[in-house]
Amino acid sequence: MKDQRVTVRFSPEMRSRLKAAARRGGTRESDIVRNAVELKLAAEEGSITAYEHAKKAGLIGAVKGTVRDISTNPKYFNGFGRS
Repeated sequence: MKDQRVTVRFSPEMRSRLKAAARRGGTRESDIVRNAVELKLAAEEGSITAYEHAKKAGLIGAVKGTVRDISTNPKYFNGFGRS
């Protein structure tokens, strides 16, 4: 699959800082931008709750063929937590 291009606008000051950072690091401006976006996305993915991870993985939902009130009806809790 071919990479896709995205256009980003920077203020003159930010563009100057980006160019300077690329020169200092001996890299391309686009590499710096890609790395910054990757870090941002990874940080956001790291902030997903356990519930959101489970939902995304398909682990949350109704199970067919079971009772509908298993999590709310006290009769199903008899003996729960005893060893």
